[in-house]
Amino acid sequence: MQAKKRYLISLLTGASLVLLLYFGGVPGPAPATSRHERTDTEEYNAHVSPRQKREVHASVYRGKRCRMDSCFDFSLCRRNGFKVYVYPQQKGEKISESYQSILAAIEGSRFYTSDPSQACLFVLSLDTLDRDQLSPHYVHNLKSKVQSLPLWNDGRNHLVFNLYSGTWPDYTEDLGFDIGQAMLAKASVSTENFRPGFDVSIPLFPKEHPRSGGERGHLRANSIPPFRKYMLVFKGKRYLTGIGSDTRNALYHVHNAEDVVLLTTCKHGKDWQKHKDARCDKDNAEYDKYDYREMLHNSTFCLVPRGRRLGSFRFLEALQAACVPVMLSNGWELPFSEVIDWNTGAVIGDERLLLQIPSTVRSIHQDKILALRQQTQFLWEAYFSSVEKIVLTTLEIIQDRVLQHTARSSLMWNSHPGGLFTLPQYSSYLGDFPFYYAGLGIKPYPKFTAVIHAVTPLVSQSQPILKLLVAVAKSQYCAQIIVLWNCDKPLPAKHRWPATSVPVIVIEGENKVMSSRFQPYESIITDAVLSLDEDTVLSTTEVDFAFTVWQSFPERIVGYPARSHFWDSNKERWGYTSKWTNDYSMVLTGAAIYHRYYHYLYTHFLPSSLKNMVDQLANCEDILMNFLVSAVTKLPPIKVTQKKQYKETMMGQSSRASRWADPDHFAQRQTCMNKFASWFGGMPLVHSQMRLDPVLFKDQVSILRKKYREIERL
Repeated sequence: MQAKKRYLISLLTGASLVLLLYFGGVPGPAPATSRHERTDTEEYNAHVSPRQKREVHASVYRGKRCRMDSCFDFSLCRRNGFKVYVYPQQKGEKISESYQSILAAIEGSRFYTSDPSQACLFVLSLDTLDRDQLSPHYVHNLKSKVQSLPLWNDGRNHLVFNLYSGTWPDYTEDLGFDIGQAMLAKASVSTENFRPGFDVSIPLFPKEHPRSGGERGHLRANSIPPFRKYMLVFKGKRYLTGIGSDTRNALYHVHNAEDVVLLTTCKHGKDWQKHKDARCDKDNAEYDKYDYREMLHNSTFCLVPRGRRLGSFRFLEALQAACVPVMLSNGWELPFSEVIDWNTGAVIGDERLLLQIPSTVRSIHQDKILALRQQTQFLWEAYFSSVEKIVLTTLEIIQDRVLQHTARSSLMWNSHPGGLFTLPQYSSYLGDFPFYYAGLGIKPYPKFTAVIHAVTPLVSQSQPILKLLVAVAKSQYCAQIIVLWNCDKPLPAKHRWPATSVPVIVIEGENKVMSSRFQPYESIITDAVLSLDEDTVLSTTEVDFAFTVWQSFPERIVGYPARSHFWDSNKERWGYTSKWTNDYSMVLTGAAIYHRYYHYLYTHFLPSSLKNMVDQLANCEDILMNFLVSAVTKLPPIKVTQKKQYKETMMGQSSRASRWADPDHFAQRQTCMNKFASWFGGMPLVHSQMRLDPVLFKDQVSILRKKYREIERL
């Protein structure tokens, strides 16, 4: 009996103690990490009420079930297409440099509208990038500020950008305000909280990340076999306690100081010496022996472990350096995972299998390594090299959801030139673009459409345009000729044009401006466009040869008059030269062949500011087209053989010839070069020293053995 009483008393005492502990009646020992972090956090947590904690939880999870069909109003996009409105900046509100870059990218894009009634998507001017309460960039009272916006509508059709969320010690994905039904473009987002087909995962990028353009990838040549000095490297902080510490704390187990170099340091933060462990001194000494940049550029694989948050700056650094990222961040929704196939550009590891990582990467075949490395360069340059590209990729992904019938295919997103330069509104068939012929096993249509730009009235039957028209019409590859009438005088009568074996279509240019020569006219029925100025002097043989060359390079500009650019270090600006040298970077569209898709891209991709500049100057349209094509292809144009006498100054005394002698004309082209380079975020033009001549050109053999024999007689 006494034994039963003692048993019951012990049981009741134990249960009471458990209940006291559960409800906080008996304070337990404070976690060791609380003394290791900022006192600001302790003060903040001490003043957070249970109600506030519930609100935080609700703000993260209330809209978790949102999808495009339930939390997005498609009717706003049907009226005016996919347009994006940015709220005007409120007085007194500070905006970080990174968020200014994001807003500038949107306002400079073809999606932007200043009229909210035309908008399909809305972006806040309130800075939401850094939602860590301990950050100096944290915007206070954001909840009330957002709720007071007249167009907020519980976040419907809104896009919220965020790089940092939550704070020590748990770094949750709380933004500190209720986003309602808004979409999130968020870095370090977990698969648990990511809403597929609604949110967009973006990369974590530093404040120094270029606003536009950005540096190219660091891979300059493919080495075969594709191995470097190191097999696997990492250099970064090690967290002694708290979230994100486990993986980095274990890296020393696989570090061998030979081909696997994984370095961590405890030396960060003000009080690191107070909390260092037994390994810190040794780790710090080893850490200081290696230069991070040297490791990055001389390693085959780069480890990308999670930090405090799931994302890491190491991710973008590895991509740019052509060091294949080895992801070690379980639960991270990788950037732009909706459209990018990361299995082709990275190795996805598991934090729980850290010890197997070295053997895993060693087992990857060299052919696969080469393919992975090349894909890192494509992905970096297509989507990640600037803030502008990150923002535009985000908007294009959302547009594909809104306009599902014209959404890009996975191949468009994951192969050159990428989704930003492949506009699906042009066509849903890959064979209509100049980039996919080889992959599809097809060739472009074996004919061209000549587009002759006419700006002077037709007063004589001996004018160069008529001779040019006859010569082009005799080409075996000519399907039709379009005369674009940009002259102020009325269209000539039909009988004024010479009789030809191919159709001649005369159309009036839109508003009689220079950019109209690159309009995507429906009457252009061939893949190839032969662009010609009215006073160009070309023979039929020259036309035939140029088109034959273009068929092997359908994504590039192929033609005759070449020009070049250079950097003027004295004036610190780009220069334009027409001197005949051994290299060039442009082929002028006064006598050039290119794919008709570039007409569509010129019209619908380039901003109106650049096209308006061209139209106002009546100049530089050919330079702008070269900028565009080189930006897309990352390649130079191709110059083909021409007769020695071919110079613009010898074309006869037409209006075009007089423009070349005008010093203002040349000065305008210098100005255009720098204006275009500014918008592209750098100089996309690429120099080349290659000129393609016919087989046996100038060889000492019988002229009868040469296919393009007429070229040598000119």
